Amino acid sequence: MPAVTIHNEYEYEDMLGQWSDLESGLSVILNNPGSTQEFAHRVVQYDRWMQGLMQRDPDVGLYLLFQLASNSPVGYSASHALVCATLCHVVASELGVSPSERDSLVRAALTMNIAMTALQNELANQTEKPTPEQQAIIRAHAIKGAMMLANLGVLDTQWLDIVTAHHDEVLERQDPRLSPPATRLARILKVVDRYAAMISPRLSRSGRSAAESARTVLANASEKSDEIGHALVRAVGLCPPGTYVRMDNDELAVVVRRSSKHNLPYVAIVGKANGELIPTPRLHRTADNNLRIRSALTASAVRARLNHFHILQLGSFAAQTL
Repeated sequence: MPAVTIHNEYEYEDMLGQWSDLESGLSVILNNPGSTQEFAHRVVQYDRWMQGLMQRDPDVGLYLLFQLASNSPVGYSASHALVCATLCHVVASELGVSPSERDSLVRAALTMNIAMTALQNELANQTEKPTPEQQAIIRAHAIKGAMMLANLGVLDTQWLDIVTAHHDEVLERQDPRLSPPATRLARILKVVDRYAAMISPRLSRSGRSAAESARTVLANASEKSDEIGHALVRAVGLCPPGTYVRMDNDELAVVVRRSSKHNLPYVAIVGKANGELIPTPRLHRTADNNLRIRSALTASAVRARLNHFHILQLGSFAAQTL
């Protein structure tokens, strides 16, 4: 049975504050790498911090992470890096990746866009297509990022190789069984990067729903990438904790916890079919009832202010029955 961490409002505020502080700290070092003392060590510390939060309660961690991804006040680049790193962490576990390779993968995810942090934030807030100058930075950022990381003291060659390769088109054409570890790991990061980019909103568009993003990743994947895409969906679900869904009866719900039955999670019903909010959300186990999820929603489609502490408390009750 997973750990149950949300017993009271203090524990909720503590978890939310820690995820927010982690994202803020990551933003600081990504925006100012040259003035960050012991940069590589700081990245390792943030990785361990994230691992600790996920160990406390993975479902609460995913819930808060997906909420932050759609409502981050910090900036797209740091938010995207944290989402990718956390998803790489859970996918690595699902695929049985060794601890040392998992470390290289997650730390590469945290730093893969270090050569275009400012531009990535800028692009998230512009409606027009990238200019030729911006496109040149985008094309060069993987190789330049690895060089920057080496100059900042990163000695893990696998970490550097993953950053270098995470946009390579050749990744899709290589047989993962015959590829070196860094290539296999870069393929994981490439799939996760694509998925996380689709769910995140930008000024030019709202984010896609998690379910649509997952289906797109699976549809676009070559046969050699299917294992990664399916591992991602197995690990977090088509509708992960923290995402919104419409039920068969038109009620609005938010996913609070995965269940032992694949893609049949626990949800909190928070809105009536007529759009009116329910004063006291109710827990619903989709695996045990005829009332199922009809469709996933984007975060931008839900304008209501919800009490996430009360919703996560319902998730804690669900965890006690697992």
